[in-house]
Amino acid sequence: MLDKVKQFLGLSQKKVGNQLIISCEKLERRVALLENGVLEEYNIERDTDRNIVGSIFKGKVKNIEHGLKAMFVDIGFEKNAFLHFWDALPGLDSGVEEVDRASSERRSKKKITAKEVPEIYPVGSEVMVQVTKGPISNKGPRITTNISLAGRYLVLMPHNDQSGISRKIEDPKERERLRTILQRLDIPEGMGVIIRTIGEGQRARYFVRDLGLLLEQWRQIEEAFKTKPAAAVLFQEPDLIDRTVRDFLTEEIDAVFCDDQGAVDRMQALVGQVSKRSKKRILLYNEPVPIFDKFGVQKQIDDAFHRQVWLRCGGYIVIDETEALIAIDVNTGRNKGAKDVEKTILQTNLEAADEIARQLRLRNIGGLIIGDFIDMKNRKDQQMVYNRMKERLKRDKAKTHVLPISALGLMEMTRQRAQESLTGSMFIPCPYCHGRAVVKSPMTMSVEIQRALHAVMRRNPETHDLKVIVNPEVLNRLKTEDEDLLVEIERRYAGRLTFRTDPTYHHEKFLIFDGLTNQELKP
Repeated sequence: MLDKVKQFLGLSQKKVGNQLIISCEKLERRVALLENGVLEEYNIERDTDRNIVGSIFKGKVKNIEHGLKAMFVDIGFEKNAFLHFWDALPGLDSGVEEVDRASSERRSKKKITAKEVPEIYPVGSEVMVQVTKGPISNKGPRITTNISLAGRYLVLMPHNDQSGISRKIEDPKERERLRTILQRLDIPEGMGVIIRTIGEGQRARYFVRDLGLLLEQWRQIEEAFKTKPAAAVLFQEPDLIDRTVRDFLTEEIDAVFCDDQGAVDRMQALVGQVSKRSKKRILLYNEPVPIFDKFGVQKQIDDAFHRQVWLRCGGYIVIDETEALIAIDVNTGRNKGAKDVEKTILQTNLEAADEIARQLRLRNIGGLIIGDFIDMKNRKDQQMVYNRMKERLKRDKAKTHVLPISALGLMEMTRQRAQESLTGSMFIPCPYCHGRAVVKSPMTMSVEIQRALHAVMRRNPETHDLKVIVNPEVLNRLKTEDEDLLVEIERRYAGRLTFRTDPTYHHEKFLIFDGLTNQELKP
């Protein structure tokens, strides 16, 4: 199959181009973006935890908290959604350059202020909202009234008459061409559009078609808002397959391989609306070897999601995800061969910047992130690492903000947190250590057991025969190092201690029984 892939792409053995690898299974769907064989993007969606970010709801205002400058809206979930007053005001995305197409009549339109929001949406009122951040941990969804509908080339903003072009399109001539196209689009009064980055180089007719589809979608949402009772879903963000076609299937993708015929047919139908030629890039994979194994994706996933991630130079980074922030530590590891220490440190830090930016995307890490880079004396080297990080973060679809390296060698950054990280959605706290990542040492358990024995024998002076069940590792400590202490307890209370092991016992678990009645005794 891989030979066919290379033949199809017309590429050399060393370079296999950019590919989307899609695995469809009964309970989950996975999408991996490979760039020359290297995993750069990874998304997963399960039937039980469908992504609601981008979905539109008809909700009902339950209560208003003036101190928080926010209101809580029932949109049909266990926890009410959080709507900040500022999220109820129209505003243009900061990553967009506004294009003036408004008439003087629209410019003079009165702007809503945050103080007026509670009057516009009093308790009990119905409101159309869009989810900007899904439920995370014990927090409910975060929502906005500033609705936006994403198409392939455009984003429609039905409640905002501002229009713009993505700042990621940098070519001045292309921006001017797109500006002209935007000004000629027949956009209904009171609405606005944003030209997405993928619109670069596209013909005007594609934007006209996209706008028509988005306006029809909006008409259906408005109709549903009028007829459905709150709380109700008005529009559900497309599933992972549809989003992949919309957001990733660009001209830069050489081929798409999927192991499900139904998904292939659906993608070809979606792409065929825009470009019949692109349909040929979507291929069915039907070999017996799992698709992620065949393309080397699974091994890269396994390697990338360890706490310690190795770099090509021999250094490594350590990623610790906490509730408050993400801590990333950079170490030279095995990279100690170069005679110039400063050069070794710079090389490690540069590779770490590349890998950190990649890991943020792969793990979908969000919130406050602290990168502890290896100390660099040269300010020029620090600036080089900072610039590398900024450059690598440009491709991230989530909003990011990064600060220069501080005097302590720390780089602070934030990344938009729209939903649970991949770790949060795929794992549960360990039932053994309850999320602490550590358990008590055998010595600590020996101390606790001796303390419990003293308490039990004081409380039950008539009981002289005790049976103690412990984990085998703990018993090994008691037998080899603390036997004299246990004999002393027996002498002190004129008792007899018998120990048994149970390999199924938690490392920190032990039980004390009356040796004659087999009744459990509490300390």
